[in-house]
Amino acid sequence: MVEWTDAERSAITGLWGKINVDEIGPQAFSRLLIVAPWTQRHFSTFGNLSSPAAIMGNPKVAGHGKTVMGGLDKAVKNLDNIKAAYAQLSVMHSEKLHVDPDNFRILADCITVCVAMKFGPSVFTADAQEAWQKFLCVVASALGRQYH
Repeated sequence: MVEWTDAERSAITGLWGKINVDEIGPQAFSRLLIVAPWTQRHFSTFGNLSSPAAIMGNPKVAGHGKTVMGGLDKAVKNLDNIKAAYAQLSVMHSEKLHVDPDNFRILADCITVCVAMKFGPSVFTADAQEAWQKFLCVVASALGRQYH
């Protein structure tokens, strides 16, 4: 079980309250498909993913990005048991979709980059980043748990 300090809880929930899922989700998921092109194999039904411009303009990519970011709400609401909250998603991603668990960490990095760009250093301070990255690391670990 992960131990959260009061400051970390406050930073995570405070930052989450400022995030627009409809904005950050598509940005982060598009970035994943661009910087880690091997992840595109899981989204062959999404249509044109042939270039960064095609990916960023693809409505299916944007929609899945919103879904992924929206899914973080479950983790924010279950900080004390993220593994249990994500148990079914972990099974689905490992047994049905066969997603490499390293992809979750790469996506977490993409989300962090997008959040940092959006809010800048006055909101996304080093302390906020520490808590946010710890949070996303726990989420990525929970999603990859089925693989262990």
